[in-house]
Amino acid sequence: MREVRKIGVVGAGVMGKGIAFQAALRGYQVRLNDAQTPVLEKAVQDIASLMKRQIEKGRLSPEEGEAALPRIETAASIGDLVSCDFVIEAVVEELGIKQRLFRELDALFPEDVVLATNTSAKSITEIASAAARPERVIGMHFFNPVHRMKLVEVVRGLQTADWVVERTVAVGETMGKETVRIHERPGFATSRISALVGNEAFYMLMEGVGSPEEIDRALKLGLNYPMGPFELGDLVGWDTRLKVLQYLHETLGEKFRPCPLLVQYVKSGRLGRKTGRGVYRYDERGRRVREQSELPTGR
Repeated sequence: MREVRKIGVVGAGVMGKGIAFQAALRGYQVRLNDAQTPVLEKAVQDIASLMKRQIEKGRLSPEEGEAALPRIETAASIGDLVSCDFVIEAVVEELGIKQRLFRELDALFPEDVVLATNTSAKSITEIASAAARPERVIGMHFFNPVHRMKLVEVVRGLQTADWVVERTVAVGETMGKETVRIHERPGFATSRISALVGNEAFYMLMEGVGSPEEIDRALKLGLNYPMGPFELGDLVGWDTRLKVLQYLHETLGEKFRPCPLLVQYVKSGRLGRKTGRGVYRYDERGRRVREQSELPTGR
């Protein structure tokens, strides 16, 4: 069995750079790729800033940080990942884009290299159908922020082989994560529930049940949620949340129909922290600006 020493990460957005950071921190050599050079350059800067903050907060020692950063290399093309022993895809949640990528990855890598997708809801079986060897494709669903969230969902598609599941679980655990093994269904275990909660919170906001602050606070204090649904959606990105809901609506029915107000937010560009405004406002460093959010309906 191939020993996993070097992990390739495709996609240097929020999730990709988080996965690269965590993998390097836990001793893996990492090659981080993105089709957009500015995104890749910013990811490297963000990883270095995150490492510095973790050291300042006492969550990492300076020695750990100094050892981890050199483990991350950038890769200008997919071909530059060919020396990796394990690949994790973290690109946009579009099935066609993922299928094209996995077709390319499957042709590039030896058959004993696992090809994992970080999709939060898309079908592993459909993504794997683009590969000539679909048995080595698996879901490896990390959560944002990767360095703080403990869970990885290991999601098995229709044809995923046993050895691929075992190796993926081992990589997840080496990265310091708890793993759960899930058989593929739309939304897996977590996205299915989280999508319902976030969507219902938007319906409550649209109906004037309460302000975003009040709804978030109610769920945190009353249901022991670590983050409110609006705080979490702003962090993940409402465009990503909407794509998940649209997919679940198509596959699981009416209970997942996206709230019209959520759709309006996405169309207006209020996507969350990454655009400076979602349900809440954020400064240039991504810190929330404390202000009373407006209600969309009068009260």
